Amino acid sequence: MPIVPIPVSPIVAPKPIAYHPLSFHVLALIGPFSVLGVLARLGLSALASYSGGPSIFPLAYAQATGCLIMGFCLALKEPFNRYYPPAYTALTTGFCGSLTTFSGWQLDIFKSWLNANDARRSALSDVMDGLSKSVFTLSISLASLFFGMHIASEISPYFHSAPPPRKFTRRFLSILGICTYAATIPAYYLLPREYRHQATSALLFSFPGTLTRYLLSTQLNSALPTFPLGTYAANMLGTALLGTFHVLQSTANRPLSPASCTTLQGLSDGYCGCLTTVSTFVAEIATFKTVGHKYRYALTTFISGQLVLVCIFGALLWTGDIGKSQTCGFE
Repeated sequence: MPIVPIPVSPIVAPKPIAYHPLSFHVLALIGPFSVLGVLARLGLSALASYSGGPSIFPLAYAQATGCLIMGFCLALKEPFNRYYPPAYTALTTGFCGSLTTFSGWQLDIFKSWLNANDARRSALSDVMDGLSKSVFTLSISLASLFFGMHIASEISPYFHSAPPPRKFTRRFLSILGICTYAATIPAYYLLPREYRHQATSALLFSFPGTLTRYLLSTQLNSALPTFPLGTYAANMLGTALLGTFHVLQSTANRPLSPASCTTLQGLSDGYCGCLTTVSTFVAEIATFKTVGHKYRYALTTFISGQLVLVCIFGALLWTGDIGKSQTCGFE
């Protein structure tokens, strides 16, 4: 009697759960990763600022690191989304977007044009300083992005997608994320007062800045396929706010109180730093298929950022109402 093989049904991988961009699980993870991104940016900038002057401007380290991780995540987007899509959003939008900052980059360039430190140098040196920060930041960011993609492509054959987390694990991660961001409130009051202008004040404003950018991108980026309006709006808004806060911190006639200066510094490093992003900006440039779209988006965004700062600083600086550097005192 012939042996009839028993049909075996193929093992079907569980279908990944679809998450709305504004679902609880997504927003709950963006908060703590925004906090981690700000801490990493402030920490890298502090490490790169030392006596004698660094070999490159301190903010370049944060921009390069954020773009490296962004490139890595972009290359592994599909495995991430098969596993847990909110984790991908938390790493890219939350961590990388908060680690890199477009507004801080633009302000650094603008202060170079002005020679804000009153260094003994010629006008040509001011131009070279601004050009160096412009060109090298873009070059380093793009190189880091592609290097991150290369690293991901090398390890992707060994990257086995794990099964999606269970319902309990997803809820636990969301609650942990909320508690992590909520911990920034007692940290502001319990840690030493000198930490407030250095870090803890910025941590309070990190998630609101990232959330604003995320909402703008989800609502506006699809309006024009060749020009991400959401990212552009977030970068321009954040640059305008940072310029305004810097003006308030540079008032020569009526200096602000230490508490006000600390709040403004927290808004600058936290809200504006997380509202604007270089990693997403560079990733969007890299993903455009035509060279014309790449240059149009990059140049429009860069020139707009500088024009915004000229409009905010120009009249006040030239009339002597504010100084080139900050006059604000801290607690």
